[in-house]
Amino acid sequence: MDGILPLWKERGMTSHDCVFKLRRILQTKKVGHGGTLDPDVDGILPICIGKGTKVIEFLTDSGKIYEGEITLGFSTTTEDVSGEIVEQVRLSQPFTNEQIDDAMTRLTGQITQIPPMYSAVKVNGRKLYEYARENEPVERPQRKAQIDTFERTSDPVWNEETGTQSWRFRVACGKGTYVRTLAVDTGVLLGVPAHMSDLTRTASGGFTKEQGVTLEQVAELMAESQISKALLPVEYGVQEFPRIDISDDLWLMVKNGSRMTYQELGLEEIPNTLIAVFYKGTVVSLYEAHPTNEGIVKPRKVLRTELREE
Repeated sequence: MDGILPLWKERGMTSHDCVFKLRRILQTKKVGHGGTLDPDVDGILPICIGKGTKVIEFLTDSGKIYEGEITLGFSTTTEDVSGEIVEQVRLSQPFTNEQIDDAMTRLTGQITQIPPMYSAVKVNGRKLYEYARENEPVERPQRKAQIDTFERTSDPVWNEETGTQSWRFRVACGKGTYVRTLAVDTGVLLGVPAHMSDLTRTASGGFTKEQGVTLEQVAELMAESQISKALLPVEYGVQEFPRIDISDDLWLMVKNGSRMTYQELGLEEIPNTLIAVFYKGTVVSLYEAHPTNEGIVKPRKVLRTELREE
């Protein structure tokens, strides 16, 4: 079984939990996911199966869309609703729509983030959450993040009794963005503590919420021998790359991972991106420009060395 599955991860499960259960449901060990989701977050989790695991990195690199909620008034250890309160400030009055929108706009484009302490970012070979659990101080590295859009999608709700204010948002962002940190930084710009109180990933790896299938649905499709209805071909994972179709003459060279001139591969110019190489309608390799040999292309990843009836 080879392909890509747009899983809808439900809350209360880790991404690894999903992979573990799918290995049993699909009766194959070769299963991986394309982008971790925290246990408290639901949403699209691209799952790669069989030869699909060879294109995981390209699904991970793709843009993502999230919808969630920001709450002003207190911050937490985890920057989301699951953590312990570390700072609390009762808001004496609500912020205006204009103040909120201005703060969110300032967090678009390429920004710098400091990852949450409760995250899997490694420092000196250890994950940040390991330092956090042992209360060990550590300097967190700054990271660049690309935020395409970050906008409010509801009117802010002011709770005079608790002195908090919340609103819904939508963010389209690049790989490695911490949406929790966006919520915290929005509060920083407004001068009050904040946290992310809800989050759903509505798009990832080119998949949208509407395409998502739950673990229960996957199990039902497998039981009915209808899993092909949810499984997309490996080619889906490389659809953003330029495509070149090769002849029988080139197939032997490509499957053996041979270097060649870009003209031999059938290209008009040296590529500045990965090239998806197809043979008989099936993606078999990904080629790229050689870093030092001018005019030469080399395989970045060989996906298939033989074709068979799927």
